[in-house]
Amino acid sequence: MPGIPDRRRPKAGAIIAIAYLAVCAALLVWALVVTAADSSDESMAGVIPLLATAPASFVLLVLPDGAAMVILAVAVGALVNAAIINWCARALSRGRGRE
Repeated sequence: MPGIPDRRRPKAGAIIAIAYLAVCAALLVWALVVTAADSSDESMAGVIPLLATAPASFVLLVLPDGAAMVILAVAVGALVNAAIINWCARALSRGRGRE
C-alpha cells in the first residue's frame, strides 16, 4: 500500500485473526438459524461453532445450560483463539527482517 505509513498498515496476524473471528461469527449465526428452524430438537448445528473455537470454548461449556451460555462460550473461545493467532503471527514475523 503506497500511501499508508508502515506503522499504520495492518499486520498479517491481525488480518488473519479478524478473518477467523468473522468465520466464527458466521458459523454461530448459521447454527442459531438452523437450530431455530429445526422443529425436531435434534439439530447438531451448535457443535460446529464449538469445534471451531475449541479448546477455549470447551472450558466455558461447563457453565449452566442455555443458549446464552453457548453463545458466550463460542464468543470467548473465538476471542481467545484470535488473540493466539495474532500472537503466533507476530512471533513468526519477527524473525523475517533479521536475515
